[in-house]
Amino acid sequence: MLNNKSILITGGTGSFGKAFTSYVLEHYDPKKIIIYSRDEFKQFIMQNEFREHASKLRFFIGDVRDRERLARAFEGVDYVIHAAALKQVPTCEYNPAEAIKTNINGAQNVIDAALDAGVRKVVALSTDKAVNPVNLYGGTKLVSDKLFVAANAYAGSKDICFSIVRYGNVAGSRGSVIPFFHNLIKNGGTELPITDYRMTRFWISLRQGVELVIKALEEARGGETFISKIPSFKVTDLAQAMLPGCAMPEVGIREGEKLHEIMVPVEDAPRTYEYDRHFIVYPQMVWSDRQKAQPTGRKVEEGFSYSSGNNTQWLSVEEIRELLKTVELEK
Repeated sequence: MLNNKSILITGGTGSFGKAFTSYVLEHYDPKKIIIYSRDEFKQFIMQNEFREHASKLRFFIGDVRDRERLARAFEGVDYVIHAAALKQVPTCEYNPAEAIKTNINGAQNVIDAALDAGVRKVVALSTDKAVNPVNLYGGTKLVSDKLFVAANAYAGSKDICFSIVRYGNVAGSRGSVIPFFHNLIKNGGTELPITDYRMTRFWISLRQGVELVIKALEEARGGETFISKIPSFKVTDLAQAMLPGCAMPEVGIREGEKLHEIMVPVEDAPRTYEYDRHFIVYPQMVWSDRQKAQPTGRKVEEGFSYSSGNNTQWLSVEEIRELLKTVELEK
């Protein structure tokens, strides 16, 4: 599918962009992979990390806020993965206008550039925080998701489709609980604070996130939201896996934080179908014949929801401990 194709990743110097680039180079023979991002130093580091694949990589300095630069970068591109976003909850709360410029206006710029340049498929990365959002980051990503779904209405006769992949914090990613606990332990801490003893999270690796994007590229017809079926864990169990027998003072939930990660809300159940390893939420409205193909999965029951709190797959303390051995903390 990706052999001899041009692929562009917005925010491509992030952890997802690096993992996706590595996966594609390992499994396919692309014509080129374009890394589109703002940070020249991160691009320099990534160039060195992928030095042996230099002939396949192109590095574009640019911001998704810059429509003209996107238009130039998208020339001749077959597939776009939109990973660029302002993601830190406190940062978005304190700088709301900046979050809107990047996460909402930037999303629309990506859509317009893709439509004008004749891109074949666009997959946008979403987040659990876009479901029933309680913070500005989640709110901007909800709007972004809606924009990418509605973009299919403007394809006209163009052979292009837009879809979404949704998952929560990747194990070991910056700002998530694993590196936070790791730093406390490294500095001699003997207790790990828990915001709420009831708190749960999904466990997803970068590799699983990349594979879900590949599935969306292969199967999307327009407007779908792809969600992996992955295990949940209790944050208290994570603490015990990382520092057995530690004290776990309950310190209270933070602003903009949820007890559980929600991937499929009850409201989306009528449009959600279950497959062996994932769910797909299909769009409410259909704008093309391609979107009219009947889903092959099993329609979920009325009132269904999918969250880390009501999951049927759970990790034990020992299973978490084994998985932690595979986690590479994001720097």
